[in-house]
Amino acid sequence: MADNKEQITTDTILESISDGVFTIDTSFKITSFNRAAEAITGIFREDAIGLPCSEVFKSNMCENNCPLAETFKSGKAVINRNGYIVDLEGKRLPVSVSSALLRDREGHIIGGAETFRDLREIEQLKQLRARERYGEMETNSEAMRKVLSMVPVVAPSSATLLILGESGTGKEVLARTIHQSSNQKEGPFIAVNCGALPDTLLESELFGYRKGAFTGADQDKPGRFALATGGTLFLDEIGDISEAMQIKLLRVLQEKQYEPLGSRKSEKSDARIICATNRDLEALVKKGTFRQDLYYRINIIALTIPPLRERKEDIPLLANQFLGRYNILNNKGVKGFSPAVYAQFYAYEWPGNVRELENAIERSVVLSQSDEITINDLPQEIAQVAPSIETPTQINLIEEAKRATERDFIVRSLLRNNKRVAAAANELGIHRSSLYRKMEQLKINLELL
Repeated sequence: MADNKEQITTDTILESISDGVFTIDTSFKITSFNRAAEAITGIFREDAIGLPCSEVFKSNMCENNCPLAETFKSGKAVINRNGYIVDLEGKRLPVSVSSALLRDREGHIIGGAETFRDLREIEQLKQLRARERYGEMETNSEAMRKVLSMVPVVAPSSATLLILGESGTGKEVLARTIHQSSNQKEGPFIAVNCGALPDTLLESELFGYRKGAFTGADQDKPGRFALATGGTLFLDEIGDISEAMQIKLLRVLQEKQYEPLGSRKSEKSDARIICATNRDLEALVKKGTFRQDLYYRINIIALTIPPLRERKEDIPLLANQFLGRYNILNNKGVKGFSPAVYAQFYAYEWPGNVRELENAIERSVVLSQSDEITINDLPQEIAQVAPSIETPTQINLIEEAKRATERDFIVRSLLRNNKRVAAAANELGIHRSSLYRKMEQLKINLELL
């Protein structure tokens, strides 16, 4: 009777936990498969039981790095090994795996058990955290510091804000940062690329429409102004809208009201408006293609983001953030950049700014076949630029880049190993005392990770 109660309790626990759990016999055939395992893999237990585990999971660990095979061989449990499995649609799912032996009452090995944790949400959080750090726009550049120093000043205001800067400099990122520091931070952040839509679509996108407003409008649809209620509406490429749309937008900004298409009733808007453009609005006003009254309405407070070529001190910081992000997304383990790569980065003028740097690093991570990105991994237009003679400032920047890369690599190793210095040192292939010394030199504080 007691054994039955124990079995019921064990089954209940296994069915209620969020980690996937399965067991195998000594021939690696699945003997049990809990509810979370079904949810994570999309495979029903009746389809999984009796099959070899490698046929069910199709993991990158199955051939050479199987935790269960290692546990059978060594008799020791494997804890939190990262890898991926392939779901029914062929998509890679990042997982953390632990394994242990199953023994009978006499201590004989009768099989193994493996738990696997779905890391998709954690990796999304890592990406969001990376985006948030980028959103907070950490900088080593004096030109950017002047911009960022204005964020706490302008964020609490409800005044319309204009962000200027070349394409790819991070205008939307700055807008998000301001939103996150504002009184509307609990509300939504809604972004619209005004230059990507013709007038008819842009109007319905911004203001919404009522059922029957036009052919195909079979139900009411709220516009972006409605969706941004209590939050921030970011209007990107504001310099590209037509004069007709400029008039309609001006009315909304002046009266805080708008009319959805097909409606006779005005709706109120309390969204904070942030506009952005890569165009010279003053020149457009003089040319007569942008209304002067709208320009004055949106230009109450203006912030200009400098191009990347004027803030090259930020290249190491940005490069390492992008490297970490695309290592995760591509299941790669690239540790850093060769000094020659940084020489090319500093020589290149970055017409596409931060966006171009991000794209270049994503490409390099995908193509890299070693633990270091080299010139051969870079896009041709960057790789072929002739580096200038290194000035003391450039040499300092390269040294700073090396230091930033090394620090980021150590931090990621510590986080992977739950901040255990000995485990991280083992992973990095150095003595624990050497790692402690490196941590002190690089100002890595475990309590702050």
